[in-house]
Amino acid sequence: MSIQRIYQYPEPVLRQKTEKIATFDNGLAQLVEDMAETMYDAPGIGLAAPQIGKSIKLIVVDISEDKEGEKKFMPLVNPEIVAHEGNQIDEEGCLSVPELTANVKRYQKVTVAYQDLQGQAHELSTENRFAVVLQHEIDHLNGILFIDHLSPLKRNLYKKKVKKWLEK
Repeated sequence: MSIQRIYQYPEPVLRQKTEKIATFDNGLAQLVEDMAETMYDAPGIGLAAPQIGKSIKLIVVDISEDKEGEKKFMPLVNPEIVAHEGNQIDEEGCLSVPELTANVKRYQKVTVAYQDLQGQAHELSTENRFAVVLQHEIDHLNGILFIDHLSPLKRNLYKKKVKKWLEK
């Protein structure tokens, strides 16, 4: 296992469309392990492949029940939201968008179709915070960052802040 570099806004790989995964092999399993290690090291509760420079449809999310105990994660290959209902507003942050948290409107309940590491199809229905995490990570697979859900004013303020960092 190895910790990967997390790409940060405005790096172009974060905006690229991702490719569907068709090969379920040891290389994919190794990538999932690397992503999980990178996510926990950051520390984060979700990570999408584009955040480590891979334009493929793969996410890992933390499913640990006890934050102090053993870390458990779930990989979702080719995840797609197939149903949703309700709305909620929750505070979000992102490993690829440093030094910013903001309230984002998301669906309250989602059903996600995905494949496991063996290529088997599954569906997962969830709500509240875990639904937010899944929507956030799946957005990454479509080149969408959580700042895209913010008001133009907040988004522009953040862009100006990043521009100043990059000029240093």
